[in-house]
Amino acid sequence: MALIVDHGLRPESAAEAAGVAAQLAEHGIAARVLALSLPGGAGLQERARAARRAALLEACHAAGAVHLLLGHHARDQAETIAFRALRGSGARGLAGMAPLSVAAEALLLRPLLDVPQARLFATCAAAGLRPVTDPSNADPRFARARLRQVGGLEALLAAAPAFAARRAREEAAVLARAATCLRLLPEGCAFLDHAALGRDATARALLAALVRMVGGRPHAPSSNAVARLLAAGQGSLGGCVWRGGWLAREAAAQTIPARPGALWDGRFRLPRDPSLEDGQVAALGPAAAARMRARHRHLPSLALAALPVLRGGDAMLAKAAHLPYRETLCAGLSAARFTPLGGPLAG
Repeated sequence: MALIVDHGLRPESAAEAAGVAAQLAEHGIAARVLALSLPGGAGLQERARAARRAALLEACHAAGAVHLLLGHHARDQAETIAFRALRGSGARGLAGMAPLSVAAEALLLRPLLDVPQARLFATCAAAGLRPVTDPSNADPRFARARLRQVGGLEALLAAAPAFAARRAREEAAVLARAATCLRLLPEGCAFLDHAALGRDATARALLAALVRMVGGRPHAPSSNAVARLLAAGQGSLGGCVWRGGWLAREAAAQTIPARPGALWDGRFRLPRDPSLEDGQVAALGPAAAARMRARHRHLPSLALAALPVLRGGDAMLAKAAHLPYRETLCAGLSAARFTPLGGPLAG
């Protein structure tokens, strides 16, 4: 199954997407167009990238597809490395896009990262396919488009394998350290043994990944900020609080409609239950957490307060994720899963 994303940012994009779907149909490939309606404004390409990824993964989940193959090629990889270098990325960023990465809905695979763009055009021509080029890719308003005008970017690819090998070694070290000092709970919080964690580069990498996960952020905080938090042994960073060994999310003020399958607070995937559609999802909050604390002593108060609950109309507290108790109004969010936006601890 082919998935085509129409961002809806140009008047002609719908016709282009339909044309690509028609070409695929001629070759016996089922295609589905995913139409987005993105508003203009600041950070357009970043927002488009995030919306595109979310739509593709949601379509995979709906179709029962466990693999999502993306078409990034060698020049895309070179541009990514150059863009990250200009932004001051470290070794992990300079490794470029990973050929395999993990999301809750599917594995993301990039099988064409070492294939030159010219070869792909030639392959399409030999197959009688007419490639469609998005003119936004040449729009000088965007930093990536300006990078595309720079010659010799492919030379950067020579450094990518070395950085990728270093990233793999770092991830292995992080997972090994986590096994000695970390207890990660499905309620989206973690307990860290500070002494076993240490203060070296692996400790900083592990703490950065945990802050990203527990905070529901797409990216880890800066290495300098993580180093300061590690040195202090407690504090706040990335929407998280580290105190008494516990790393927990601060209760968010976010309230969203309870759409089946939605991601709340960048952390919890709601169940695909149509009965949720009449409610709202919000954080449990400190007051309710205090009332429930005696029955859920395995969690720190901060983590308890940050869990999602379902509220419907004038109804009081419904069922909180992972916290079964008798005063429930419906099955609610008991099946919500901790699937952080930025992916797992490593990989």
